[in-house]
Amino acid sequence: MKYSEEIEQFWHDFVQRHLELQAKDFFEAFMFGTTEHGADTLSALVMSGVKTATSDLLWSVEHEGRPVVQAGTYSIVMNWARRPLCVIETTEVRIIPFKDVDEAFAYDYGEGERTLAWWQLNMWDYYVQACAKIGKQATPEILIIAERFRLVP
Repeated sequence: MKYSEEIEQFWHDFVQRHLELQAKDFFEAFMFGTTEHGADTLSALVMSGVKTATSDLLWSVEHEGRPVVQAGTYSIVMNWARRPLCVIETTEVRIIPFKDVDEAFAYDYGEGERTLAWWQLNMWDYYVQACAKIGKQATPEILIIAERFRLVP
């Protein structure tokens, strides 16, 4: 994928500070959420170290022809204005049914009340809409990509 000069320069500057990454490229530059408020709020949670997990609908990734993120990859987090803010390293990836998300993952998600009940309610609505966009029916067995990450200083 082609990224803006600003994103490319951000990665270049990051690699200059982390010489062990000279041969690596970033997996993607992306924003959390689907609204300006969401993207900016969630990126602030990442930068403060509160949000260390995220998820995606496997069907959406497959539908869009994107690869599944892998542990050990680096991504650039952007705000709504598509400005690069920070780099995260994916530390764990599990493909699991929605119904199998546990309390620890919901807490690491860093959003809302940081409880499983909050996560299930809010993310269910999100995944129902994501399924509908690609002509799929959401069930508790839908597969999600459960990703944990760390902020790289």
